[in-house]
Amino acid sequence: MIERQRQGDLPRKHHVAFQGTGGRLRHEHCITRQGFDGPYTIAYHERRPHQAGAGTPTRGFPAPEPAPAPGLARRHYRSAGLSAAGFASLSRLPLLFTSQLTVSVARPDQSDTSYFVNGDADDLYFVLEGGGVLRSVLGDLPFAQHDYLFVPKGILHRFELGSVPQHWLVVESKTPLGIPPAFRNPLGQLRMDAPYSHRDFRAPVLASPFDERIRNLVVKRGDAFSESALTHSPFDVVGWDGAVYPFAFAIRDYQPRVGAVHLPPTVHTTFSAPGLLVSSFVPRPLDFAPDAVPCPYPHSSVDLDELIFYASGDFTSRRGIEPGSLSHHPAGIPHGPHPGAYEASLGKTRTEELAVMLDVEGALQRTQFAVSVEDGEYHSSFFEAL
Repeated sequence: MIERQRQGDLPRKHHVAFQGTGGRLRHEHCITRQGFDGPYTIAYHERRPHQAGAGTPTRGFPAPEPAPAPGLARRHYRSAGLSAAGFASLSRLPLLFTSQLTVSVARPDQSDTSYFVNGDADDLYFVLEGGGVLRSVLGDLPFAQHDYLFVPKGILHRFELGSVPQHWLVVESKTPLGIPPAFRNPLGQLRMDAPYSHRDFRAPVLASPFDERIRNLVVKRGDAFSESALTHSPFDVVGWDGAVYPFAFAIRDYQPRVGAVHLPPTVHTTFSAPGLLVSSFVPRPLDFAPDAVPCPYPHSSVDLDELIFYASGDFTSRRGIEPGSLSHHPAGIPHGPHPGAYEASLGKTRTEELAVMLDVEGALQRTQFAVSVEDGEYHSSFFEAL
């Protein structure tokens, strides 16, 4: 959650009568986190927001199922080789997962014809290619290439896609995802030394209520999908305020930190959840000490699996990758730069890399979708010829 937003028509106080044209009572809709103890948003509907029929089982995106367990190795998946066409909200294909987290790729080619609610998890999208508009019960939110797009658990929404091809990384977190607490001051405001400001985040904009023709709702809960019919459009909100809402953030608005010598990757942290760090690698100057080694040092991470999703530019420590590549370096074995990259980085002053890194607690399992696009030569590419 970023900060409280206020949009549209609101009564003077919450939980009081709020009447519309002709004296008809509007319906207050509270969207809460952690029961009633966490962040919340209150929206005001012209009609009752809970007029949906009983749900019937339906198909959604595949549940993550483990592929046969391989030996421990560094792995590379070329997600551009996946054909994940379909409706935007339901086209994702899971690649790697734990009990609390699923990392998927989506390549949708159709705007949603149903509304979608993820009742299990927060969804964080990174748009490698594409763009469009996220239409939610709280308003419209345009998004574009290289945006992060966050949709909180429980928010009714659908995607309208632009005309360009789409390729998204999707992180589904069953633990609450948001801004790291260290980036906030005691009042909850983003600190001035945070890597972004409140102005960098884009919230949905509430337009005048209108009656969309869509009447289908798909809800994911307990890793199962159910579909129900709505009696009227849910987009009849006249106003809302609160701190639970979708937002977009352009990765290039991330303000990187540099040091005299190589800083640990945690300085690139962008979002966090229990058991998860999301970091942004963006174009930046490199380390400036005369004898600094800009390339990342070899590393044994004994607690976390590391994923990097590559977007563009030259990544100092890797070769043989492409936009949409996803590298997986599991805990238990060291990882580091490819042979020659460590030495070749000496004297370099700048990097143009653009990538998203995930540090994940717990051993990530891979699915058959990941196996189908694996680069089988990746692990051996780290061996230097003698």
